[in-house]
Amino acid sequence: MGPPWTRYYLKIADMKIAFHGAAQTVTGSKHLVTLKNGKKILLDCGMFQGMGRDTEAMNRDMGFDAREVDVMILSHAHIDHSGLIPKLVGDGFNGKIFCTPATKTLTAILLEDSAEIQESDAKFSNKKRAQQHLPYQEPLYTSADAERALEMLVPVEYGQWANVIEGVEVMFTDAGHIIGSACVHLKINENGKLLRLSFSGDIGRYRDVILKSPDVFPQADYILMESTYGNSLHDPGDSTPELLLKWIRDVISKKGKLILPAFSVGRTQEILFALNQLELENTLPDIDYYVDSPLSIEATSVVKSYPSYFNRNIQQIMKTDNDPFAFRGLKYVKTVEQSKQLNYLNGPMVIISASGMADAGRVKHHISNTIENSRNSIVFTGYCEPRSLGGRLLAGAKEVGIYGVDHQVNAEIGSIRSMSAHGDYEDLSQWLSCQDPKLVKKLFLVHGEPDVQGEFKKRLLKKGFPDIMIPERHFEIGLD
Repeated sequence: MGPPWTRYYLKIADMKIAFHGAAQTVTGSKHLVTLKNGKKILLDCGMFQGMGRDTEAMNRDMGFDAREVDVMILSHAHIDHSGLIPKLVGDGFNGKIFCTPATKTLTAILLEDSAEIQESDAKFSNKKRAQQHLPYQEPLYTSADAERALEMLVPVEYGQWANVIEGVEVMFTDAGHIIGSACVHLKINENGKLLRLSFSGDIGRYRDVILKSPDVFPQADYILMESTYGNSLHDPGDSTPELLLKWIRDVISKKGKLILPAFSVGRTQEILFALNQLELENTLPDIDYYVDSPLSIEATSVVKSYPSYFNRNIQQIMKTDNDPFAFRGLKYVKTVEQSKQLNYLNGPMVIISASGMADAGRVKHHISNTIENSRNSIVFTGYCEPRSLGGRLLAGAKEVGIYGVDHQVNAEIGSIRSMSAHGDYEDLSQWLSCQDPKLVKKLFLVHGEPDVQGEFKKRLLKKGFPDIMIPERHFEIGLD
């Protein structure tokens, strides 16, 4: 559970919460609630991503015994919130996992894909280890672990209270982040006393182009709140379609390739929707647009199957355009061979590929093949952890190592900040506006970088929230 100095205000009979991930960083969401009777509830079980050499070790050491966890609640399907569920199961967890119906569907395809990656990476790594006479290393988890995990998922609709264990109920409200994303609200009754705890998951934007706005939620005693963009405002100036059009026209003039690293769930669909908007306005350039990610293709199909989660604007568009994620020139790349062939095609073209931080997946190969040519552009469409490949490129690196080869950065590097699925500090503040600050005993800031969280804490103190904490990893605290 971490060293003794990470524990705070604990007595034997206290209810307590421990922060085992997304604590002063933006990935690896894992928060463990322990009731007075010893029952344990895990909020999310996410994978650390983009943490450099520390990533593997952080994912292998979750900080708690999986066998002792009684139930898990999943806020949404993104891998930094769901990606270690198969390891949790492999390590002995045998309870139910509550989530929304769309999260259940998306988590299935994401975890199956992630398990294949874990097995493939382990196979590749063990070849090198064998050459160095090092012992064999098991994959983080297997496809069998992922299959068992998926059998444990229990869907619960937004706005409905559901019993998770004796004395504990959960309700999900729409977080507006990706399809099915939820804020988690717990009512915990022990010894005749009610405690209300809310966990934001990832909070979306109130003017998202596809999804509904985050919903209001009941008054809470304790709140765990993400803070990714707690010190910044998203640029309200140029729209995403206009910014994409600018980059496309630029790469056409250079006869190069535009690489758009994008997470399979959420960001890829937003890019496709923006390109569709350009076509509806008759301004979409007539070139080829490739989605090179089997997972993104499958995720887009899932997103299309939940139109009731879309906002009014996109539902109105769908009255005349039955597929707002399709347009002329769009091509889906499924096989590895088809992906490799893109290296031999001359531009101009647009390649949309996962992952968003460029630390894994096919996009990493595309970057390695385009980064040294000044005709090409690599444009990031969301947050990148500073130690990830995307983070290093956005920080201005002149040379980067990819698959053990050093590359000069000659391609133009850029970002489109308007596409973030995370709310800025105004969105985050609006999410909290339904709460009476005087009734919130303690607010914990998670899922953010320390300097950002420090600035956001100052804003929230001015709004009247009296007790705000920024926990470190494995920090544990008692709850009244």
